[in-house]
Amino acid sequence: MRFEISGPDRFVVGTVGAPGERAFFVQVRKDRNVYSVAIEKDQVRAIVSRLEIIISEIKRSNPFETIEVASVDDAPLDSPVDAMFITNAISISWDNEVKLIKFEFFEASTEAEEPDEQVLSLSVNLGTAQSFALRSKAVVNAGRLPCPFCSIPIDPRGHLCPRANGYKR
Repeated sequence: MRFEISGPDRFVVGTVGAPGERAFFVQVRKDRNVYSVAIEKDQVRAIVSRLEIIISEIKRSNPFETIEVASVDDAPLDSPVDAMFITNAISISWDNEVKLIKFEFFEASTEAEEPDEQVLSLSVNLGTAQSFALRSKAVVNAGRLPCPFCSIPIDPRGHLCPRANGYKR
């Protein structure tokens, strides 16, 4: 099943749960329909990194290209947050003819005999993509702080740092 959305009303990353136990979701709203897919924190980081590269390349190759930056959406995810599937692969591409960035979120098949893959495909303008990247970066950075010694996230109940031989810091 393939869901195709062009020019969504809302396109954001958000979380559900407390830091350390957060579940990440990409949520798209078009008219009254809300589409949510589960995603890993590292996948969100990779999307942000790739978007920053794509946007800087577009600005470099087309210096007169204007980007209407949309305001960053700080609202929580639309409820209820029911994931259609867990994202296993992501595709991001720039269509220079229509000046849109296309995202595809793929669910890998679980059955070996019959592939039954769902895809959430959406096209957004550069301003929406830049707003999405800014919010995504903020959501990822809002988690637990990393330990300055081992870079493992510090749990609020204490942290057994391997570099400190297991002593709590």
